[in-house]
Amino acid sequence: MPTADLDTVVTAETPEGITIELRPAGLPSRCYAYVIDLLIRFAILLAFSTAAQFMEGLGAAAIFIIWFVLEWFYPVAFELSRWGATPGKRAFGLKVVMDSGLPITPAASITRNLLRAADFLPLLYGLGCISMLVRGDFKRLGDVAAGTLVVHQAPRAANVIASDIAPMAPAIALSARDQAAIVALATRAPKLTPERLDELAALAAAVSGDSGRSGPDVTRRVLAVGQWLLGKR
Repeated sequence: MPTADLDTVVTAETPEGITIELRPAGLPSRCYAYVIDLLIRFAILLAFSTAAQFMEGLGAAAIFIIWFVLEWFYPVAFELSRWGATPGKRAFGLKVVMDSGLPITPAASITRNLLRAADFLPLLYGLGCISMLVRGDFKRLGDVAAGTLVVHQAPRAANVIASDIAPMAPAIALSARDQAAIVALATRAPKLTPERLDELAALAAAVSGDSGRSGPDVTRRVLAVGQWLLGKR
């Protein structure tokens, strides 16, 4: 069973009033992600340390600067990227978002990462782990203060490619306007999410004899009618 299925589902509402479900990431997956990021930072620091040997007196200062940047700006830079996650989190399908489900803001990212110092106490992220274990949303102290969540990213379902569906004749007579609507739906199908495509296909389900029904099978039959109307018979 996927780890995401074992996590608590948190309901959030966007400023537009849209309700979405978020699956907070638990302690194991976040620990594994942290280890990967730690190894990446160590490898970068090791590479700079090797190069610093040829910088004589400036080497020690350069190593300290690189360590400081990696420790405090490495997570912030990646969280504010289009992925919203460090390489370690991305490897486990995790992402940092606001409590509303919106992308994390610069202020929130800086806050949650500055408070890693508090989460680390008294040793090895002791307070952070305790906070995650006692909270249903698995927030560490930095997340509580910043109003952020680390969540599992929902896998993106593949969109239906209408041209791959065998054509089927319509079950009812169609007006020119209805034919144009079905053809437009079949043409736009690859650009729509599966959920939106199912919703639109349900409105036209009568053309395939599925009036009052919805779902992926109905969608495929409606798109099959679209292929028929496009002359692919």
